[in-house]
Amino acid sequence: MLLGIDVGNTQTVIGLFAGDELLEHWRISTERERTADEVALTLGGFMAFVGHTLSEIDGIIVSSVVPEMTRALDHMAKDILDLESLVVDSDTDTGVPILYEDPRQVGADRLVNAVAAIARYGTPCIVVDFGTATTWDAIDAEGRYLGGTIAPGVEISAAALFSHAARLSRVELVPPENAIGRNTVESMQSGIIHGTAGQVDRLVELFRRVLGPEARVVATGGLAEVVVGECRSVDVLDPLLTLEGLKLIYQRNRPG
Repeated sequence: MLLGIDVGNTQTVIGLFAGDELLEHWRISTERERTADEVALTLGGFMAFVGHTLSEIDGIIVSSVVPEMTRALDHMAKDILDLESLVVDSDTDTGVPILYEDPRQVGADRLVNAVAAIARYGTPCIVVDFGTATTWDAIDAEGRYLGGTIAPGVEISAAALFSHAARLSRVELVPPENAIGRNTVESMQSGIIHGTAGQVDRLVELFRRVLGPEARVVATGGLAEVVVGECRSVDVLDPLLTLEGLKLIYQRNRPG
């Protein structure tokens, strides 16, 4: 069995694969202070809940933007499971040429998403990932990673608004009934949700000027479901895109 682990700044997504099949997946908060033992205990608990044990794992692949968690996962693999984890970075053989000026600056999750999007939806394509940051990634018709855009994520934008405006309190992140808010809560929800949707559509428009109008738009990430329904440009919502990419990269790089 394979464990695919995507560590984001806010959340970590874990997938359990048997061959090509995704058996289970879980989403937990990212905690930088977790030790290798704590990570093993958490993963072992999840697996026991679905009738499996860590001893059944024979492969681990990690994409991570949190160095502390990368080290903890690597130690867990080596010291507890006696495995060598595959940690995705710009040097990993993904099959996707990276045209970024400095490939080392591209987040591992963005490369993993590109691999999965190409395999599932073809090229050219645009991946919009709604996480701690909202990112747009461009893959051209030749399957090359061109680059992208990074903006504050939905929750970051909302938190900044709440913390810097004394009379505004937190609201539920759901689309309001009216774009023209009739009260403060609706007004904030409209600004956050519809504003983000408009941002997505505008950037997709600009990307398609380069990639062509046929470029498919794939949305993923923990907050995608909050916004995608208000976007005109998104073709498909794929919440598990990153896990699919991890599986494909592992299969490409595993021994033998």
